[in-house]
Amino acid sequence: MTKPLLKIVYSAQTHTTGGREGRTISSDGHLDIALSLPQSMGGSGGATNPEQLFAAGYSACFLGALKFQAGIKDVLVPDDVSIDATVELGPTGECFGLAVSLSISLPGLNKVVAHDLIEAAHANCPYSIATRGNIPVTITLT
Repeated sequence: MTKPLLKIVYSAQTHTTGGREGRTISSDGHLDIALSLPQSMGGSGGATNPEQLFAAGYSACFLGALKFQAGIKDVLVPDDVSIDATVELGPTGECFGLAVSLSISLPGLNKVVAHDLIEAAHANCPYSIATRGNIPVTITLT
């Protein structure tokens, strides 16, 4: 069951034309990006694609959730924390689907504490909540 928003704290708006061979522009003008079909799918690969944007959004949101949980748990997150995100696109039978892998680096942090933070972030990250039960998401601590 979906949970309604109790309050809207931010609303992102974009205008996209041309699909995978088009352009996306945000309402505030900060994002103005050409889109291109990847070479592996027969395109030129000369610009970004929706999967790269999803990987960037998910990893940034997850890192924010990780830092938020660290604050709750009074854990200092290392300055060089990073997430390498992979979003894969492929056929699922009748249509196409996505799979996500997040590889999280928390250098110098105790492994037990790191895993606890990752689990808490995954339970609360809006992207994780949105994808849960819909696509495979693999998270590893590196």
